[in-house]
Amino acid sequence: MKFLFTCAFSALVSVALVSPALAQKKVKIIDNTPLVNVFIGTGGHGHTYPGATTPFGMVQLSPDTRLEGWDGCSGYHATDSVVYGFSHTHLSGTGIPDYCDVLFMPTTGDPRFKNDDYKSPFKKKNEVGSPGYYKTHLDKYNIDVELTATTRVGVHKYNYPKGQPANIIIDLKHRDEVLDSWIEVVNDHEVRGLRRSKSWAADQHVYFYAKFNKPFKTYGIALDDKVQDGKNKVQGKNVKMYLQFDNPGEVISKVGISAVSAEGALANLDKEVTDFDFKRIQKEAKTNWINELAKIQIEGGAAPPPPVMPTAQNGYNGRNPYGGYNPYPQAPRPQPIDYGKIKRTIFYSALYHTMLAPNVYSDVDGQYRGLDQKVHTANGFTYYTIFSLWDTYRAEHPLLSLIDKKRTLDFVKSFLAMYDDGKRLPIWPVGSSETDCMVGNHAIPVIVDAYAKGIRDFDTDKALRAMKEAVNRNQYGLDSYRKNGVVLSDDEHESVSKTLEYAFDDWCIAQFAKMLNKTDDYNTFIKRAQYWKNQYNNQNGFMQARVNGSWWAPFDPTEVNNNYTEGNAWQYAFLVPHDVEGLIERAGGKERFEMKLDDLFNSPSKMTGREQSDITGLIGQYAHGNEPSHHMAYLYNFTDDPTKTQFYLGKIFREQYTNKPDGLAGNEDCGQMSAWYVMSALGIYNVTPGQQQYQIGLPQFDKATISLENGKKFVVTNAAVAQNNFYLQGLNLNKKPYGKLFLNYEDIENGGEFEYFAGRLPNRLFVQELEKPTSKIADNLIVANPYFVGGTRTFKDNLSVDIKSGDTGAKYYYTLDGSEPSDKSTAYSTPIKITATTTVKAIAYKDGKSSMVNYGTFIKARNDVKLSLINEYLPNYPAEGADALIDGLRGTANWRIGNWQGYQGKDLIAVLDLGASKNVKSVSLSTLQDAGSWIVFPKYMMVQVSDDNKAWRDIGKVDTKIDIDEPGAKTQEFVKELNVKARYIKITAKQYGALPDWHESKGNPSYIFADEIGVNY
Repeated sequence: MKFLFTCAFSALVSVALVSPALAQKKVKIIDNTPLVNVFIGTGGHGHTYPGATTPFGMVQLSPDTRLEGWDGCSGYHATDSVVYGFSHTHLSGTGIPDYCDVLFMPTTGDPRFKNDDYKSPFKKKNEVGSPGYYKTHLDKYNIDVELTATTRVGVHKYNYPKGQPANIIIDLKHRDEVLDSWIEVVNDHEVRGLRRSKSWAADQHVYFYAKFNKPFKTYGIALDDKVQDGKNKVQGKNVKMYLQFDNPGEVISKVGISAVSAEGALANLDKEVTDFDFKRIQKEAKTNWINELAKIQIEGGAAPPPPVMPTAQNGYNGRNPYGGYNPYPQAPRPQPIDYGKIKRTIFYSALYHTMLAPNVYSDVDGQYRGLDQKVHTANGFTYYTIFSLWDTYRAEHPLLSLIDKKRTLDFVKSFLAMYDDGKRLPIWPVGSSETDCMVGNHAIPVIVDAYAKGIRDFDTDKALRAMKEAVNRNQYGLDSYRKNGVVLSDDEHESVSKTLEYAFDDWCIAQFAKMLNKTDDYNTFIKRAQYWKNQYNNQNGFMQARVNGSWWAPFDPTEVNNNYTEGNAWQYAFLVPHDVEGLIERAGGKERFEMKLDDLFNSPSKMTGREQSDITGLIGQYAHGNEPSHHMAYLYNFTDDPTKTQFYLGKIFREQYTNKPDGLAGNEDCGQMSAWYVMSALGIYNVTPGQQQYQIGLPQFDKATISLENGKKFVVTNAAVAQNNFYLQGLNLNKKPYGKLFLNYEDIENGGEFEYFAGRLPNRLFVQELEKPTSKIADNLIVANPYFVGGTRTFKDNLSVDIKSGDTGAKYYYTLDGSEPSDKSTAYSTPIKITATTTVKAIAYKDGKSSMVNYGTFIKARNDVKLSLINEYLPNYPAEGADALIDGLRGTANWRIGNWQGYQGKDLIAVLDLGASKNVKSVSLSTLQDAGSWIVFPKYMMVQVSDDNKAWRDIGKVDTKIDIDEPGAKTQEFVKELNVKARYIKITAKQYGALPDWHESKGNPSYIFADEIGVNY
């Protein structure tokens, strides 16, 4: 390999690896906890919490400052100024609220049970947080609060002022809906209880057992905020209590929790906290964090200025409009004070966040509550919950597969236990509930990545069986996916995202089967892994929804709609991590693929369609605040200009991560947002989990040492970063020139030193010589499904339907009689003319292989009625447009797949012109309700008739038969008997109005969704 060092002003610096003999010696562990800022992510939309916890602990003891709203998902937001108390469970960075169970709040004076009465102001300047510790001051009561924790126990220390009654309020009603709860006083030092609740988790049990270092002199247990005199145990849905101490000064309480039983909570408490020595417990928590954070030791890390992307004038080919940067500034850029320390703080805060979830869920005796709500025992492993798998399979779990193999093995065994208990692999488990949140079956890549990284002490046959069952069930569009080779938007919402995620899962199953020598399974699933090709529109280069055999139209790649999961077509254009080279081929080659990536990062950041608060951290249409974008900067490594990977990584580092409460670009998502930073700052990233290649990016520190569990160390150096150099000029692995843009897993696991030589300007000549990473399915195992062009779903006179395919040279055959096409059917040569309602089925053949059947039904709409809408429908919910209410297309209870026309803030008023006066027997209007999504049945449908479209006669109205509080999505047809002669019919569907007080979005205007008006002569 020829190495070229041609860049001007390059600074080439390396640091030698400590000798293997010295590496084996016991060295003092460095304490990195002072570099953790627990408040990063508590502002903006990060949704993290600042409280006390241990690595992956069951208890997250933290202040609750916000009771509702999206930015209150963790119970805390940096902008808040009042605290309601301190609860024992919290979610880190999720986009849906839950937890915040068993609230303790110290107060003085007369005890009060309503949170607006017992809450207290606090000042940010009095807050202190560090790994395993939190402190604040309650201004209302002049009480100092300190918190720490063990794995399953939260420990509180309250310092009360003298001379006032000192209380602890225990509120079991706090936050979400309570299904059942009880509190029992055991003696004057101990209480126990249960909080069983419903929110994101459908049925969550939290038992607790609390012990106090001082006796309480009196207590009261309240039901519905009324003390139940003389009772030491009270049960109900609104149970609270107060404990009152006699001028106690300092009170320490230790609270064990369990999902199994109060006895389990007590056992956890007695095992983990044997006394009331708060400082000792805090020190142990800190020691746990010191040990975990020491797995990666970083040094240096100066601040780079904005990178230079040269123009044609200074050596670039000028194809992309980057220009405007001056590579030789007249004055040095002002540097922040000790920016290297700031970067190290960002790094260790990120590493800390990657260790907050998943969470231990089994008790000290191994018992846990399974997804079947029954109690089981984890034999030989620790059972975990809180797996945000749609997010964390991308970087969080690959990071842990590298630095925490023992815990990763427990994750895999937890998945298999969930399969045993709940009969399928988890998707997004919260406590003992499967929420089925997000798309895909991403326990699969976590298992496969672990196995590929040498974590193999589990039942692999069971794992493969569980994987196959997960992807072969008839749920979430998987039946459409298997039948059609793509999830059709006719069948399922978020169809594009589901197809792409399912294809990746199938690739992972294929790799697992290959490693297990299961040839038949490999052949089946490697073929399915190419189904992404049926989602790819080769005409525009986007992953586009398939509807009625055609592409979704009108199409705008910036539109956020129900075809994508928390994103748009731009943010899913590159989600083929397992077949990047196949995607490049479909895009027309490396140059066109590179141009598409350029457009992603340089297009205007404006979105169209519905508002989606998750889409944040925008660089062009790249959205770092949400996970499908996370691998995209690395895709330049597959092109002829990998320097752009370095350029955009530098931009992301600078713009999307800061040492501030709003220092995360989006939801933390249980460690994924931070894991991206940790991996990328080390200079390596696993674009394809399940594959052993780590792509080389842009190391952010002079030196990073990864301590591996096999006793070896892997060191990454980039001392040139301290001199504001970051473009790749050369690579060494173990002091020998290295000619690849990726490292293999074995390179890291065997220990050694990887040197990254950096310079000021891009060195394209050097990086073009490097071996590119691989991400390709070996052969074109499928023929892409054909698609129809020019065919709308409805027409009035006639229609011309063209057939095309993404496979050049494919031949097409079709039928019009409903039969299945084959190469014996009519060969396609010219567009098909349709004059009546017809189902067209088509198939493509190439190189002896056939596609799956593509089909669409084209409906000849009635032309005896003309429709006029007095109020416009919402542009986000147009159905088929102006004639959607009379086009013959019917919606289903799944409104997200279309056919429903939406109205908000105004009534639906439609006028039908029958063309002449006719005897009308009845009219009808089909509507939908999904109150949780703000869609509510009209209060009534009113009908009027006219002969001249001016003078209207009232015929009457039909009231809704279904109340707003009926759960779930359902349809209702309003039917009114007319038996009158008229030319014009006016239908008015009356809006429900403001959502009721019980609704989480109370006061907001409801929607009407309608799909068809029927006229019966």
